Amino acid sequence: MTARVALVTGGTGGIGTAICRYLAQQGHKVATNYRDEGRAKAWQAAQKADGFDFALAHGDVSDSASAEGIAREVERQLGPVEILVNNAGITRDTTFHKMSAEQWHDVINTNLNSCFNMTRPIIDGMRNRKWGRVVQISSINGQKGQYGQANYAAAKAGMHGFTISLAQENAKFGITVNTVSPGYVGTDMVMAVPEEVRAKIVAQIPVGRLGEPAEIAYAVGFLAAEQAAWITGTNLAINGGHYMGW
Repeated sequence: MTARVALVTGGTGGIGTAICRYLAQQGHKVATNYRDEGRAKAWQAAQKADGFDFALAHGDVSDSASAEGIAREVERQLGPVEILVNNAGITRDTTFHKMSAEQWHDVINTNLNSCFNMTRPIIDGMRNRKWGRVVQISSINGQKGQYGQANYAAAKAGMHGFTISLAQENAKFGITVNTVSPGYVGTDMVMAVPEEVRAKIVAQIPVGRLGEPAEIAYAVGFLAAEQAAWITGTNLAINGGHYMGW
């Protein structure tokens, strides 16, 4: 396998960490962004103790100038970005009739506008080199919707609209663009949900359990591989059968 430079946004979270580690195990040089330096340095040290050496770049993916700074810093440390995983995301849940403009815009900016902000300063280099992999980490709730998540579902659905347009524009340049839509995964955030609520969620999943971050990471690694060159514009749903759309 050819070693590539990979940038995983939001890489210090549960799914993000698993993606970073899997790509590193595939031989790639991996970087992520951060906003909180203390938290990021502690994460980096913990990963190093496990044998993973990840680069860090300060910046906010919801801001276009800051996002470009992330891309340039990763290039400075590791070289041009060849694999981009748009994974950063937040929630600001509430029913729409109670939702503030700030709650709406925070989620749209971080989850959806970040795809433009991060991909725009990287895509030209991929086109020039005639190779690239872009993967959006969307969500089951971008496919089926979710009560109290009009902002989140809209952003996550929009990510795949971005994918299928970008895939068409860049296919002839050796660039694939795909989406991964995880269901409910056993991250710290999900495990913090009250046990009785988690039990109700699991009861709706045909395989009978939450997903594991490593299972999402495997899908990203699959789509980022050299051999995945004929897979583009797809949405890979990984949810244990929780939602079975076409």
